[in-house]
Amino acid sequence: MALLVLGLVVFIGTHAFSMARQARAGVIAKVGEGPYKGLYSLLSLAGIVLIAIGFGRYRAEGYIPVWDPPVWTRHLALLLVWFAFVMVAAAYLPGRIKRRLKHPMLAGVKIWALAHLLANGDLGSILLFGSILVWGVLARISAKHRDVAAEHGAAKGGLHDNRNDALAIVIGTIAYLAFVFWLHPLLIGVPVLPGRA
Repeated sequence: MALLVLGLVVFIGTHAFSMARQARAGVIAKVGEGPYKGLYSLLSLAGIVLIAIGFGRYRAEGYIPVWDPPVWTRHLALLLVWFAFVMVAAAYLPGRIKRRLKHPMLAGVKIWALAHLLANGDLGSILLFGSILVWGVLARISAKHRDVAAEHGAAKGGLHDNRNDALAIVIGTIAYLAFVFWLHPLLIGVPVLPGRA
């Protein structure tokens, strides 16, 4: 559990620091943008690795149950995660979805974390997904303040809105299905669907 906590501190701390715009600008002014981005990427990757190893060890040592989620929350989580995948895809495909959500990557991360909180009632999962959800909410608030400060009004419609929205749905759905049927059991070691252990 300690390794999981350390990973969360490193990963979320790195991302939280980027929300402190003055401090971030000060570091970039001292070391340069390239080295800052390199260090940011390395710390983020280190955090992810520590989280993965820490959560794996926690699972191997046995879950610490807190509550027993009813079956319907797992079904709801499946639907919410599909929305999250589409939102993440929409972050890279400017269209109505991206314009409506403004920050679809953050929206996708928040929904993904919420879905996993609904479906998992053990202490490690609550710590992991709860921390990511809290960070996502704070990051969205920070981004909203930056948007207002930059006077970003409502973006105008684009020429390829329909195509990009359709692509976001298709790509998000394909990635979602790949995770549900193959990648989640392979990478996480937990089957998403019953009877696929």
